[in-house]
Amino acid sequence: MIRRPAYRSLPFLTVLFTLALLLAGCATPQMASLQKRWPDELPTSAKVERVPFYPQEDYHCGPASMAMAASGAGVNLQPEDVLDKVYLPARKGSLQVEMFAAGRHFGLLSYRLKPNMKALLQEVAAGNPVIVLQNLSFPISPVWHYAVVTGFDRERNTLTLHSGRTRDMEMSLYAFERTWERADHWAILVLPPTKIPATADVASYASAVMAMELVAPAAAHSAYMTGLRKWPGHPTLLLGAGNTAYALGRLDVALYAYREMTRQYPANADGWNNMAQTLLDMGKLDEAGMAIERAVTLGGERLPRYLELRKEIHAKH
Repeated sequence: MIRRPAYRSLPFLTVLFTLALLLAGCATPQMASLQKRWPDELPTSAKVERVPFYPQEDYHCGPASMAMAASGAGVNLQPEDVLDKVYLPARKGSLQVEMFAAGRHFGLLSYRLKPNMKALLQEVAAGNPVIVLQNLSFPISPVWHYAVVTGFDRERNTLTLHSGRTRDMEMSLYAFERTWERADHWAILVLPPTKIPATADVASYASAVMAMELVAPAAAHSAYMTGLRKWPGHPTLLLGAGNTAYALGRLDVALYAYREMTRQYPANADGWNNMAQTLLDMGKLDEAGMAIERAVTLGGERLPRYLELRKEIHAKH
């Protein structure tokens, strides 16, 4: 969902933060449930180290947050490096779609978190800074604001954020949940392709990596290989590893991935087709011919493409 960007100046945001803190004592559903039954696997406090702080200029919370999170992930950026990727002058702010795309532009995995406090705290506990969107006002007159979550403390009931012009700002967990809920619990990670989010499931992870392929194929290939170490043999990851290797001109690596794909999933026509294309490019016409026949026999919605490739292979015999 695309939302309007933050559009208020910093002095106005300070007033809103103060209002939010005044409401800190009011319990909220997710945190009330977590406090009642704290998960055994979740520490009671955590702090993400080595996340730089960049005080934001008016309306530039998006670039500042992206630069801080990316730098924490190992890609050293300044807000000005990100500005033209996420900031929309006409709107005086940044939309979520630009925030997702910016991470990919710098070779990072942009991953949307599940919309719950437990997932957010688990990622922080795993050492991952989390970019969050808050609505610091009310639904009828929203004021959007990006910040970076860097820590939490259950006993003190606090969440720590790099926000606005305040490093390590502490906010009640309850107050944060309320402002986050008003922004539909939007939160993302930007991670190096060698790291998997702590709360990732394979389908969401594969989807996030697929979105990297066109803008950062080398990073996407690395992310696919990282995923295969956690989820060996997953078909989407195998096919993606082959496709990105092919795009990078690494035909031997692509062929290995496609062979694994067709060995483990012989009914997957795309695997046979892609293997046939790779074998053709390698000059292995007999093997390419056998592979494309398997794809054509299996058919499916991409059968016309398979038939075109078969025609090309036959023409080169």
